[in-house]
Amino acid sequence: MAKRDYYEVLGVVRGASADDLKKAYRKQAMEFHPDRNQGDKSAEHKFKEINEAYDVLKDDQKRAAYDQFGGGARGFEFAGGFADIFDEMFGDIMGGRGRRQGGPARGADTRFNLEIGLDEAFRGNEVQIRVPTLIGCETCKGTGGEEGSKPISCTTCRGAGKVRAQQGFFTIERTCPNCHGAGRVIEKPCRTCSGAGRVQREKTLSVSIPKGVEDGTRIRLAGEGEAGVQGAPAGDLYIFLTVRPHPVFQRDGAHLYCRVPIPMTRAALGGSVEVPTLDGARARLTIPVGAQTGHRMRLRGKGMPVLRTAARGDLIVELQVETPVNITKQQQELLEQFEKSSGRGGKSVSPESEGFFAKVKELWEDLKE
Repeated sequence: MAKRDYYEVLGVVRGASADDLKKAYRKQAMEFHPDRNQGDKSAEHKFKEINEAYDVLKDDQKRAAYDQFGGGARGFEFAGGFADIFDEMFGDIMGGRGRRQGGPARGADTRFNLEIGLDEAFRGNEVQIRVPTLIGCETCKGTGGEEGSKPISCTTCRGAGKVRAQQGFFTIERTCPNCHGAGRVIEKPCRTCSGAGRVQREKTLSVSIPKGVEDGTRIRLAGEGEAGVQGAPAGDLYIFLTVRPHPVFQRDGAHLYCRVPIPMTRAALGGSVEVPTLDGARARLTIPVGAQTGHRMRLRGKGMPVLRTAARGDLIVELQVETPVNITKQQQELLEQFEKSSGRGGKSVSPESEGFFAKVKELWEDLKE
């Protein structure tokens, strides 16, 4: 029997929102529920029809497939269990990309996690990796059969490469599990690979790390994934990079940050300091008189390369004033003399400290009132 349009069944327009669909479904499901219409065959049929329509339209992917292939069509069914529909519509997302019509399935994509240092991300590198994977069988050259053997029609799918099964209201069509979609099977399977045309091996690959890569960068090596069944194309290999933390530099995009400790005396009197750069060179910075912890200085173009460009980020040096420790008695006496003389001359040597405690004193006095 021809089926009514699902939107018509629920009584909504084609562009109805998810909320509108839910409201329409609940209203009609309540009206035609078997408990309310005992013995009414037409109500029972209507209730099943409502559920079938809502089951499809509430799912975004099923609804998209219905709109494209079955909207308004009489006698619509999802032949293929969405296999063919989703290969066409969502092939890359659902993993159906690369399946050959009437042939074995394309090999699976594989993933390899690679950890590199920040210096490698800075200068780029060529690294060798060993990847366990499925490769084409050398004995049968990937055909899956012994020398001289011929493929015969698959008895499971009768050469179609697909089998069908009924699931509820839908006809599900899947790749034949016996021939893997080829429609044919090997009469005399290869003894090495048992007819699969591929074997488990570990292979060595060279990976080029470009300058400026960041943590989480993905590198695709086309055709280096698992070999396909019986000579089908291989999948791709995806390298996921993790950049190790550096003991001196911290990275933020293309910029590098370096915290440099300096003695209290140098911060007070000013001077200069040599700082490292990631390319192995040194840079001299002038420290201003009275430098405080957190003071930043920028070295332009001394940061990370920007991926696939000639641009470079900056190196930002942050000063950290170090308080003296392990001082001698003589040094302690000199510091005490310095503290006693700090209030002389009219100018404060610690304006931030004195300003802070002046505010605290005012706060305490206000609380007493």
